Amino acid sequence: MVKKADTMNHPYWPRNLSIPNYVENDRSMSEILTFLFSVSGILLLATWSLTGCKVSGRRLSGGRRLALCWFTVCGFIHGVIEGWFSLYYSIIPEDQSFLSQLWKEYCKGDSRYAIADNFTVSMETVTACLWGPLSIWIVLAFLYNRPYRFVLQLIVSLGQLYGAVLYFFTEHREGYIHSEYGHPIYFWFYFVFMNALWVVIPLILILDSWLQLSTSQFMFDKAALKEKSKRS
Repeated sequence: MVKKADTMNHPYWPRNLSIPNYVENDRSMSEILTFLFSVSGILLLATWSLTGCKVSGRRLSGGRRLALCWFTVCGFIHGVIEGWFSLYYSIIPEDQSFLSQLWKEYCKGDSRYAIADNFTVSMETVTACLWGPLSIWIVLAFLYNRPYRFVLQLIVSLGQLYGAVLYFFTEHREGYIHSEYGHPIYFWFYFVFMNALWVVIPLILILDSWLQLSTSQFMFDKAALKEKSKRS
């Protein structure tokens, strides 16, 4: 039976969730969100500026530059923020390090992170170890015009989409009990909007990769057929 003291020592849902070692943040929501969006904004501006230069004698389109901005921010979020969770998930409720406090703030939108739910730990570990480094590799691959750049983009975008779909679907099956359902910030902004980005944007980039790779294969097949005709 859950003790009453355990139900009231944290701000998370469901209210009877037991987190006995929880320590309240000493940093405000505004401080935490300012940090997150400031770092993301700086990375966006830096990547946009960097990709404005000629790459292998050509300039990248605006859409391609935006995609690389996205992957740079993904590298930071996956590698640093989600990497922190994958390493320290067991002590986050009681830890007062800045990134732990960031996670405790996010837990108001999804308390599965506060209790080190098996799915979130597994998903975030895979995300931090694979999609973080590969996101940075994608940026470099486009900057140096590597032939495998769209293959990498397809792999990472599929992985991100798959993780996001499972993330939403597992919570849907549990009845959205790990957040204050309908809350404008914790539910709609933290849980829905911030995670929906990893559904919408990867879908666009998967389509982009599909078109690019299909076109390349078409040109290769056409050239091979033409070469075969010459030999006949």
